[in-house]
Parts: sequence; structure tokens; C-alpha cells
Amino acid sequence: MDPFVYQAQAARVIFGAGTGAKLGEEAQRLGLTRVLVLCTPGRTELAERAAQWLGSRAVGVFDGATMHTPVAVTERALAAVKSLGADGVVAIGGGSTTGLGKAIALRTDLPQIAIPTTYAGSEMTPILGETRDGVKTTQRTAKVLPEVVIYDVELTRSLPVPLSALSAFNAIAHAVEALYAPDTNPIVSLMAQEGVRSIVKALGRIAATPHDLGVRADLLYGAWLCSCCLGATTMGLHHKLCHTLGGLFDLPHAETHTIVLPYVLEFNAPTVPDAVARLGRAMETDDPVRALIELERSLHLPMALRDVGMPNDGIARAVAQATANPYANPREVDAASLTELIERAWRGAGAHAH
Repeated sequence: MDPFVYQAQAARVIFGAGTGAKLGEEAQRLGLTRVLVLCTPGRTELAERAAQWLGSRAVGVFDGATMHTPVAVTERALAAVKSLGADGVVAIGGGSTTGLGKAIALRTDLPQIAIPTTYAGSEMTPILGETRDGVKTTQRTAKVLPEVVIYDVELTRSLPVPLSALSAFNAIAHAVEALYAPDTNPIVSLMAQEGVRSIVKALGRIAATPHDLGVRADLLYGAWLCSCCLGATTMGLHHKLCHTLGGLFDLPHAETHTIVLPYVLEFNAPTVPDAVARLGRAMETDDPVRALIELERSLHLPMALRDVGMPNDGIARAVAQATANPYANPREVDAASLTELIERAWRGAGAHAH
């Protein structure tokens, strides 16, 4: 076995059904007495539930979290933190809300508790992506890692099937890139393979039984493992490209990951046979690229970048930005090959169809 380095992320994880009710005691364990609850505009009712779990420790709700963590929104949330004298934050919802909690922690060092209700996985990573003037920049620092993550399976049961599937594909992407990352290791590979296995198994059943606790538990468990992979390794072309496209064209995050994933995996596959073999075992197939496309189709997910708002004349801009700075990827990326990849993803050409 080759030598390796594995850095575990220091977060406390509470997993199960109904675990949101433990929020108050977790806040107490961290010594928090004035907690601000964060959410997106549509999840105020959920944030109020979190405030009830906190009891007298809650000082208010900030419901302005939004996609791609714009700096202007963070500044408004920081003003609320200051005016309310908050000594910690709870981010409840999807990746947008988690991102806002991390952006606040970066600037204030306040403790944060994350209660994810999707499968995006940001809660287990020391990574923050922020957008300013249409450019999304990413940084890695332990300051943004939540102190506590509460996975409450009950809170994911009402997530609509299309959103669940899109979010789950976002999680799969973390595991796929971790399998061929330059700093991958046997521990991460185990988590990646098990995470993909758990998610794919659940996605095969979710349309028929969307409220089944077992299906939801498998999805959330798989997403947690995949997000651990994201936090422990260096991401490659897939994440670079999705961040670029999201920042340039304000594309929906999970949809972009779902559409782009098979094309990047197909591009990298010839150089990473071990990663492809692990994915094959996790998905019980000898062709993971085709299996991903077929799973997306069976769940009626968007299959082309043009369907989620990317303009055709934006391809050249995306290529220029994605190739401007070097980043880790197992296969060398040049402008010509990346243009072809994005063009195929824009059309929704499908796997192995050149």
C-alpha cells in the first residue's frame, strides 16, 4: 500500500430521525446564549421551529440566505449578528444557508451549528465559495467548518423528489472527484464508494416511496459520507467547472452539478481506471458514465446546460475562466477539450456520443 495522509475534519455529528430536537442542548454544550437562526426566504417556518428548539437561546431569524453566497447578503447578515449581539449561528436548510453560516464564521469566528435539509454536503467541509460581481471564489480554512452538524432524517422527508435527486447527484459528484483526487487515500475511497452505493440504492426507490424513512436515511447517510470526501480532498475539473458556470451565469447549483458530472467523468475516465472500477462496484455496473446518465433520465432531471439558463455564446467565456488558473485534475485540461466537453453538456449529448 502506498503511504498516505488522512486529515479528519473535527465536527460533531448527530444523525437520526427527530434529532433536530437536540439543538437546544447542543447550543448549551457550546456555551451559546444568543443564537441567530439563518435560512432562505422560503424556509422561515422551518427556522422558527429551530428557534423553538433553542428556546430562550434564540435571538432571531435572518431569512436572506441565497445561492452562491453573495458578499452583499453576508454583510446584511453580519449587521443582524452585530445588532442582536449574537454569540453563535444555526444554519438550517440547504447549501445556500450553510454557506452563509460559514461566511459569517469566517469573519467573526462565531460557533455554528448546521442542520442540513438537503444532500449538498457543504456542512462537512472547511470550504467556502463566495460570489462578488459575478465571480465565485473558493477558499479552504478550518475557520468555516461547523462545530456541530445535526442530520435529522425527518426534515428531509418533505423534500420533493426532483430536488432530492438533484441534491443527491451533487453529493455523488463530491465522491467521484475524491476517488481520483491527487490527495485521495484508502479511507476517503472507502467513504466515497459507500456514499455512492447508499445514494444510488436510495435513488432507485425514491420515486415510488418518497416519504420512506429508510430511503431518506440512506440518502442522508450517503450524502454525509460524500461530503466528508469533499472536505478531505482536493476537487478537480468537475467542481472548478461548476463553480465557474454558476458564478458566470447564475445557474442553479445542483442542476449544474447533475448535468456536468457524467461528461467530466467520461473525460477523466481513461486516466483513472481504479476510480472507475470503484464507482462500478458502488453502482453495480461496468459503465458508470452511462449508468449516471440513465439514472438522471429515469428521474426526469435536466440533462443539458441550455435547459438551466446557460447561453450558447457563454461557452468561450466559461472556457477562458476555467482554464485561467491551474488546478488539480488527473487529465490535462486544455481549451479545445474543455470547449468540446462544455458544448456536449450544453446540448445534452449523452455519454459516449461525440
